[in-house]
Amino acid sequence: MNHPPVVLGLDFGGTKIAAAVCDLAGNRLGSTVVDSLATDGARASFDHGVKTARGLFADTAPGAALAAVGVSTFGIPFDDRVDLAPAISGWESFPLGRELRAAFPGAIIQVATDAKAAALAEARWGSLAGCNPAVYLNLGTGLAAAIVVAGQVVSGSHGAAGEIGYNLRTPLDVGLGPGHRVTLEDVVSGQALPKRAAALGLVSIGGGQLTAADVFQAGQGDPALDDLISAFVTELAFHLTNIAILVDPVRIAVGGGMARSADRIMPTLTQALRAAVPFPPELVIADFPDDAPLLGAIAIAVDAASRAPSLRTPEPA
Repeated sequence: MNHPPVVLGLDFGGTKIAAAVCDLAGNRLGSTVVDSLATDGARASFDHGVKTARGLFADTAPGAALAAVGVSTFGIPFDDRVDLAPAISGWESFPLGRELRAAFPGAIIQVATDAKAAALAEARWGSLAGCNPAVYLNLGTGLAAAIVVAGQVVSGSHGAAGEIGYNLRTPLDVGLGPGHRVTLEDVVSGQALPKRAAALGLVSIGGGQLTAADVFQAGQGDPALDDLISAFVTELAFHLTNIAILVDPVRIAVGGGMARSADRIMPTLTQALRAAVPFPPELVIADFPDDAPLLGAIAIAVDAASRAPSLRTPEPA
């Protein structure tokens, strides 16, 4: 007996790659997470992700047709490149769309920025369902936001809507390009916080790379680190408040790895929104703080498969 057609979701992150095989309704049949092999460069990371996804597909749905592949990635993906994607060497010039079509011949390929994919997952199945408009704030390795209007994620004319990591931080930044100033993501992100903490002398146990979670944990007993975290959260609150004033959202959902430190982040964000926004939105932790980009990749794969004429359910006679 042949297995019914399935879809594949694949999320390329700066530190990990996640994959899931689902039926055409989006029900998960199997999933896995592996290291991104980021230090080995774009080709190695991509090949590792594809090999992982193919293995999962073969194990989970043997003999099935692969209807569609939905892919989320850091940066803004195109057929011949991925803009604004410095996390892995070579990813910006990697022809992601072409490589995906070659890796999964016959399947419909859809790609999206990770934060926008995460926002779609939250809007469809999670914390932002029914909220119009809404904002998704991604506090992960990088920093980004996404605006949801009537259940759809705003892309922008170049796919870069919500890339707040490039925000100006002071009036002195006006007229300066990203290479000539300190961007917001250089200071407020999961990769920036450990670097700033390391400059204050914080080192990880065992000599491994620091994480943002390490910094939040250590800050409980170190006044200098606590001040650093306070400045980090305050600057984040400044920019989130301005987003809320611009969009007037019903709800803001906070996701990404740093959402695990909500007890240190959320009170300041909530206070800032209540103090300055004319109609303060509800602020919540996202329903899918860890795997929303993967769920968003699944969602776009399911949508693509549903539009394929050969996979549509025939209308009753």
